[in-house]
Amino acid sequence: MEAQRFVSLLVVILMITNLGTGQAQLSTRFYSSTCPDVETIVRTAVDNKFRQTFVTAQATLRLFFHDCFIQGCDASIMIASPSNDAEKDAPDNLTIPGDGFDTIAKAKEAVEAQCPGIVSCADIIALATRDVIVITGGPNYRVELGRRDGMVSRKSDVIGNMPEANFNFEQLVRSFARIDLSTVDMIALSGAHTLGVSHCNIFANRLYNFSSTSKVDPTLNPTYAQQLKQACPQNVDPTIAVPMDPITPVKFDNLYYQNLVDKMGMFTSDQVLFSESNSFSRSIVVEWANDQSAFFSAFATAMTKLGRVGVKTGNQGEIRRSCASFNS
Repeated sequence: MEAQRFVSLLVVILMITNLGTGQAQLSTRFYSSTCPDVETIVRTAVDNKFRQTFVTAQATLRLFFHDCFIQGCDASIMIASPSNDAEKDAPDNLTIPGDGFDTIAKAKEAVEAQCPGIVSCADIIALATRDVIVITGGPNYRVELGRRDGMVSRKSDVIGNMPEANFNFEQLVRSFARIDLSTVDMIALSGAHTLGVSHCNIFANRLYNFSSTSKVDPTLNPTYAQQLKQACPQNVDPTIAVPMDPITPVKFDNLYYQNLVDKMGMFTSDQVLFSESNSFSRSIVVEWANDQSAFFSAFATAMTKLGRVGVKTGNQGEIRRSCASFNS
């Protein structure tokens, strides 16, 4: 009997502990009674923005990633600081196209018109991200909701805490493990590089100054390296950008992994996933290069897990009236 009471008490403690976490309080039906049309409202705003410019897809997707990696998924990246010291002012975030921020602002405005003070900017980012993935041909998945908006946004928190384009495999694994994502999650989420563009300066070292023994990264397909050199000559205008997926840059598909097999990963952090020294990662890349549905399933799972990182729920944070500023 004593042992049974102990087990029962332990179960209760664990239940209470779990209820205190954001993950336990998120639900795909969170707004079913308070704002039942929220998904349609957001999707319409995203569709309208995407019709104006396809950059909307990459920009919104990057916004979600960069938000969740710092302070958790709480829309802290949206804050506009008059002193330029918020998250969006950090070097890693300055390259996120303004279309991403504009997409969320427009969606928030549309939601506020029908459900004032109900839906967080953090949830709108999560929904809009799913929507741009679907619009570009990627997997559809249910989005867990119930996040609240954070009350802190600091430029200093970003520096050194985002995965970088020059990371090796071990650095990537550690970076994602810091937010409780697995190696498989990391490989799946890297597939987001199937969309969008990158500025030349981010990968120029692989073309012109890789090492003392080789100016060009030997893991780059020589033909692809030459194509990148033509698009990004030395000392090129830093605003010039090229597609991360040279085959289908505006379509969400599994060609990212096929490109890795062909040694056409744009960043060091891409190509290391297919390194001969990483047999586990290499086998996953080959599987997903040959099976898009398997990649889509893994990506949807990883996105759901990413969306749970550091969320604020219950009485934490706030529901911002404007995504760019705290309520007070």
